Amino acid sequence: MLDFVSRLRTTTVRLFADSADLDDIIRVSRDPDIAGVTTNPTLMRAAGVEDYETFARAVLAALPDKPVSFEVLADDLAGMEREARTILGWGGNVFVKIPVTTTQGLSTLPLIARLSAEGHAVNVTAVMTIQQVSRVAAAISPGAPAIISIFAGRIADTGRDPEPLMRAAVASVGHLPDVEILWASPRELLNVFHADRCGCHIITATPALIDKLGLIGKDLDEYSRETVRMFHTDSRAAGYRL
Repeated sequence: MLDFVSRLRTTTVRLFADSADLDDIIRVSRDPDIAGVTTNPTLMRAAGVEDYETFARAVLAALPDKPVSFEVLADDLAGMEREARTILGWGGNVFVKIPVTTTQGLSTLPLIARLSAEGHAVNVTAVMTIQQVSRVAAAISPGAPAIISIFAGRIADTGRDPEPLMRAAVASVGHLPDVEILWASPRELLNVFHADRCGCHIITATPALIDKLGLIGKDLDEYSRETVRMFHTDSRAAGYRL
């Protein structure tokens, strides 16, 4: 049976860093195993990004040869289209992220189809059902690059197993060689292996999760002692007494 280290080396799923911290993006992207970067407005706000375009251009200057996804901000199709065309103008390695619906539940498929028909690279985000996957796939023009980001972690948060959906999604785009299925919002390192066995093309990971790659194959007895040592050190540092 393959150990965890061997399993990582034999996976085909590609790792994309998911972050809005420029220093973290640059640091983790030096790893050849990190094949691209995604971000979103929530991550940007948490990271204290003040100017979207300045941040985006800094990321692209640091990663000129890896795909990077930036998301539109508008909540109407006309505004999304204007912003999408602006974002696409930032670099040839840019995928523009389009939410699968507006906040009111209006489908963005007409915009996705229009951009795809022009050959633009799109990343359709916040997808959570196989029906959404099928509709998005139908809107993508043959030969146009596209990523369908399925929020498997959020699906799991509802008590549902995301793996059947992810397998079905991969199968549904099998005839579209330029469309890739992305496992979004992973909750633990093990999700990398889950995504791989489902046939997913990409999985996103925060820098904190990427940093855990070094734990793969770690001796569990040693990890147990390190954990006990952590408890002991913290209890002494806190000055607890019984």
